[in-house]
Amino acid sequence: MSEALRPMVKSRLYEQVLERLRAYVAEAGLKSGDKLPAERELAASLGVSRASVKQAIVVLEVQGLVDARHGGGTYLVRDTLDVEPVEQLVERRKRLPEVLEAREALETKLAELAAERRTEAELEDIRQALDFMREEIVAGGFGVEGDRRFHAAVTAAAHSSLLADFMQTIAGQITESRTESLRQPGRPYRSLAQHTAIYEAIAAGDPKKAAAAMRKHVRTVAKVRLLDWVPEDSEDSEDSAE
Repeated sequence: MSEALRPMVKSRLYEQVLERLRAYVAEAGLKSGDKLPAERELAASLGVSRASVKQAIVVLEVQGLVDARHGGGTYLVRDTLDVEPVEQLVERRKRLPEVLEAREALETKLAELAAERRTEAELEDIRQALDFMREEIVAGGFGVEGDRRFHAAVTAAAHSSLLADFMQTIAGQITESRTESLRQPGRPYRSLAQHTAIYEAIAAGDPKKAAAAMRKHVRTVAKVRLLDWVPEDSEDSEDSAE
């Protein structure tokens, strides 16, 4: 069938609300910590239902861009609302559980092997990755690069070329899961603490403790708002929610 005659996709109203909110934040010069107008006010100004506004706010929460406090309003977490397209969110939500399953299986074993096989130089690489992540977080970042370096250093210390190849095969998906996790409120410092526990177990040469610490960490990574989000598929669902 001709590409021009592909089925029409009905635009979701809350996606239009997202774009308007992004433009409003830019025009008003709002910054991290600033409060958005109340949902009722936004609905009236935009001429939409409060249900549409609520759905837009949930998408912003899922992406770690706002902090919606029960009864206390909605606050910006970052200086902009650079919203990821909803369809991309939906696709990532579909593949994330399998990625996290693979990470738990692979990285738990890698941590165990690293505790058995690491050299002093490799242990130092893991420690330096921890320091880098800490510096990123203290500077206001999520610690994404430090997180990547840490897991790469643990993989190298395991001395398993086949497991390293498996990790490389899903590197792109791991990056997605890493970013998704670290933008959860309070997650960067929690992740840093868990990395520290993994490092200490590897340094102590305790394979069981290293594996347990890594398993706990990856299961924390799996606790993200995206997996709790139920995308709305049509305007009918928005109307019925009003």
